Amino acid sequence: QVQLVESGGGLVQAGGSLRLSCVASGSIFRVIAMEWYRQAPGKQRELVATITSGGRTRYADSVKGRFAISRDNAKNTVYLQMNSLKPEDTAVYYCKTDTWWGQGTQVTVSS
Repeated sequence: QVQLVESGGGLVQAGGSLRLSCVASGSIFRVIAMEWYRQAPGKQRELVATITSGGRTRYADSVKGRFAISRDNAKNTVYLQMNSLKPEDTAVYYCKTDTWWGQGTQVTVSS
């Protein structure tokens, strides 16, 4: 059983920054890839960023150059640094690993 708890969402103006955190319970954290997804109202959930256990990263084209995913294995935590935010980044952001999802954290970017 793995529990994922996200935090760090909020309201920010366009051009601003936020850092999301996801703390994972369980001992699998060090050997498993972690992902951030997001879902905007009326849209399908989409993959935003992935980080492997070895630290390799991948990003959706829409966030490349603006978002950065990282992990701290000692803290069982994965981060999503979001810079130059745009109104279209508004969504609920979810942390995921294997088949487990967090509860989500709302990010709202005002124009």
